[in-house]
Amino acid sequence: MGFLEKWSPSTDLERLRHEFDDLLERFGFDRTEFKAWPIASNRPAIESSIDGDKFVVRVDLPGVDPKNIDVNVVNGILTVKGTREEKRESDKASVFRREIRYGSFERAISLPEGIKADDLKAVHHDGVLELSAPLPKESAAKTIKIQVEEKKPESGKKAA
Repeated sequence: MGFLEKWSPSTDLERLRHEFDDLLERFGFDRTEFKAWPIASNRPAIESSIDGDKFVVRVDLPGVDPKNIDVNVVNGILTVKGTREEKRESDKASVFRREIRYGSFERAISLPEGIKADDLKAVHHDGVLELSAPLPKESAAKTIKIQVEEKKPESGKKAA
C-alpha cells in the first residue's frame, strides 16, 4: 500500500540545484567560485511502510544529533525538521571536497487515515530516525484474490 507525498515545487527546485552542483563538480568547478546560493533546506531520504500492524516511517539523518530533531503532526501531516551542524576537528582545517550538506532540513508526509499523532513513537538509532504507530484495525491490509478471465475471440470474426 503506497502513500502519496504532497508535491512541492521548491522540493524539485532544490533537487535540481543539487544536481547542478554535482554537474559543476564533475567538470572541476567549485560552486563557491560562483555566487553563493543559500541552502533553503536539505532533503534527507525517507521511507514509509506498513510493517505487520504498524505504520513505520524511517528518515536517514546521519550525523544529526537527536537534540536537533523536531517532529510535529499538524492536520495529518507529519513533519521532521532540524539542523545538521558542521563539526570540524580544527578551525584551520580546509575542505577539499564537500558532499555532506549542513544546515537545516525538513521533510513532510501525509499520515494514513486513522493514524493518531499521540500514538507515534520515535527512536533515533545509528543515524536513522524511526517513527511508528499502530494501524487502526479497519486499516489492516487485506488480500483479496480477483479472478482474471481470458476473453476468447468471438467465433466467425477474423482477426485483422
